[in-house]
Amino acid sequence: MKKLSLAVILLFLSSITLAQETEKVIRLNIVNPSLEYEQPLSQNATVSANIGIGYSGSYPNLTTTTFGTGINYVIAPFADFQYKRFYNLNKRSELNKTTDNNSGNFFSFRFKIRGPSIDDNIVRKADYDFAIGPTWGIQRQYGNFHLLFDLGPQFYFDSEGNSGFWPLMPQINLGLNL
Repeated sequence: MKKLSLAVILLFLSSITLAQETEKVIRLNIVNPSLEYEQPLSQNATVSANIGIGYSGSYPNLTTTTFGTGINYVIAPFADFQYKRFYNLNKRSELNKTTDNNSGNFFSFRFKIRGPSIDDNIVRKADYDFAIGPTWGIQRQYGNFHLLFDLGPQFYFDSEGNSGFWPLMPQINLGLNL
């Protein structure tokens, strides 16, 4: 009977430590103003949709000319979609670190669409361009403040058939969890 009771207690405790799950989150990002919705797909996976107007660099094979010198930029509407697979939620929980609002490290697959430029210092070959690729990243919650950083290679292309590859494309989001 003691062994059975111990087994039940251990099973219960292990289910508590393994029960860390992703959660639904709505965010207001400040750096590139946008509204993001993150929906759980499973215990360790989410899909997010981030829509806004933001700053980004130019893709070399998708532009014809630049104006002046310095950093090439595009300010345009965008939609950014990510499938995220979190791999350290249980470890963070065991170390008494927060996993609220999906605070953890992840691998993801990202798909981004940019629309016509509102402002830029380049000439784009097409009004719409796309980027896809795998990333590794972290996201953290500090009170209501949200931080996301991810990095990975991207294949980019536009609606005219121009394309290229960028070896390490970073992303940073700072904002508020609503």
